[in-house]
Amino acid sequence: MSVHRPPRHPHLWLPLLLVSQLLIALVWWQAGWTIGLPLLLASHALCLWGVLAPASRLYGPVLTRLPGEGVWLTIDDGPSDDTRPLLDLLDAHDAKATFFLVGDRAAAHPALVREIAARGHGIANHSQTHPQAMFWALGAGRMRREIEACQRTLTGITGRAPLWFRSVVGHTNPFVHAPLREAGLARVGWTARGFDAVKTDVDAVVDAIDADLAPGAIVLLHEGAKHGRNVAMIEGVLARMRAKGLRAVLPAVD
Repeated sequence: MSVHRPPRHPHLWLPLLLVSQLLIALVWWQAGWTIGLPLLLASHALCLWGVLAPASRLYGPVLTRLPGEGVWLTIDDGPSDDTRPLLDLLDAHDAKATFFLVGDRAAAHPALVREIAARGHGIANHSQTHPQAMFWALGAGRMRREIEACQRTLTGITGRAPLWFRSVVGHTNPFVHAPLREAGLARVGWTARGFDAVKTDVDAVVDAIDADLAPGAIVLLHEGAKHGRNVAMIEGVLARMRAKGLRAVLPAVD
């Protein structure tokens, strides 16, 4: 069965939010601020958790695990100088991966994008400019531009519209899912990560990912980090997968 499921009700959060705040106001009116205020703060904390928690489904669906025995390798933030070495590494291990690409970087290196596709790997949307510090707080207009511009960029290079989207840093505010629905994109989270974009110890990163390597895992990986060790880290993950008898696959989208 296909796991590609774009959001169906991207605006459902709004009436639920309004109803919850009206109920809290009613409780405050009847029971006073000593009960009403904590309820109000708790509701706001829940809304913020829905934004910051990568696996949260508060505002819309997210895929965090595959059915079956395969493992989905997902590589964020390219294309970069690591792209071709990674493609060679994946070929050597007979492994497939999905590259979640940044639109601006793809536009600067279209040949790398086409090579990813030509070697049989997936290409997915990871925003146009990767506004890491503020993605969680983008308004509806800027969020739509980030998603739609990247979709146009990648489609223009490859001739095929991406089907998958990953939020920057995994943060997903209420304005993400409407443009996803319109573009036919499904949001992807992860099962295993080692913070390989910032950590420099190859063995520590691989060990962290290995702890969650199991059938159905979605592995979050990166390319092009300043420390220059992403290729070695991914090589270590592939070795651990081989030792566990796990196979890298792309998800069904039928």
